Amino acid sequence: MGVSGSVRTSPSPSFETYLRSFREPRGYLNFASYGPPSTAVVETIGRLVEQASFGHPSSDLHAEDRRAVAAVARVSGVAASGVALTTSTSLGLLQVAFGLPRGEVLVSEAEFPANLYAWWRSEEAGLTRVRALPPVADDPLAPVTPERVAVAVGPDTVAVAVSAVDFRTGARVDLAGIREAIGDRLLVVDGIQGFGVLDADWAPADVLIVGGQKWLRAGWGTGFVAMSPRALDRLRPLVAGWTGVEDAGRYDGRPHRLLPGAQRFSVTNASPFASGALAAALELIESVGVSAIEERIAGTTGRLIEALSAAGVPVLSPVSRSDRAGIVVAQTPAGCAPAMVGRLADTGITATAHGDDRVRFSVHASTAPSVAGAVVATLKSGD
Repeated sequence: MGVSGSVRTSPSPSFETYLRSFREPRGYLNFASYGPPSTAVVETIGRLVEQASFGHPSSDLHAEDRRAVAAVARVSGVAASGVALTTSTSLGLLQVAFGLPRGEVLVSEAEFPANLYAWWRSEEAGLTRVRALPPVADDPLAPVTPERVAVAVGPDTVAVAVSAVDFRTGARVDLAGIREAIGDRLLVVDGIQGFGVLDADWAPADVLIVGGQKWLRAGWGTGFVAMSPRALDRLRPLVAGWTGVEDAGRYDGRPHRLLPGAQRFSVTNASPFASGALAAALELIESVGVSAIEERIAGTTGRLIEALSAAGVPVLSPVSRSDRAGIVVAQTPAGCAPAMVGRLADTGITATAHGDDRVRFSVHASTAPSVAGAVVATLKSGD
């Protein structure tokens, strides 16, 4: 039986142009860790650095901030007034964690550390209490589901934090179902493993936080926080700075009134280089559309799953297209994963070892579908 979502289609001319914007090695399968930027991003950064070296007015350079916010708004569907730029998912999560109303935040201990330390630090500061989502017996990789969340929330729960795509397994989370399960509580979504490559509805999220260095391929130091009106009404900008207020350039030694919308969470002036890189990356995505990128990734991911299964390599990530993103996890014998990743690297394939018995592959639209054969040949050579 074929894997859902493995249909092969010929790229359109515009998509071919999009693909030519990337130049990572053929065997690069590590986008869940880092996505090599496009030539458009590289050229944008170079242009802006050159302008800065000639002393261009900072006001001109910071037009890139507005360009980036506008691009985020278009791709996410969130109003520009609800978008703030940030340097990483970690910083965005910290700002939310320290700004929550008093109460309890529910989060799975299987989350990526960025989505744990923010809440732990807030708890240490006496601002929130962390409640761990009860694990599923004998299944540490069980996905976060609306049913699990509905049972775990309590009267003191003010927010639920979850990743849109699990970094270990690539499982997609039912955001709409969780939204329904938690009622009026805030839903905080770490979208770094799915935004820009999943044609998803992000409206259920009260806060969507995305670092740009992975699937967006914008480089390090880029990212955004997108907030719903409910989040803006409830979150306090405790981790914010002098650029989050009105008349920021009036240095009178007095606290100023907060800016409206998400801009109140600004810490300091953004880097125009980072803003320009994020804008360029998002505009490149817009040039072909998220749905076309998702279709391409789904086909390549499906081919890789089929090849692994046919070779007798256990696949631990979801195989149904509706349940997966761009991550495929192959099981190895206990203790063999690090050596296997090294052997893959020797053949020009970049992947990540998770634990000692799992290898995580992550493909993007620019990944050659034929690389599946090389992956399987290397994995089988270790038998």
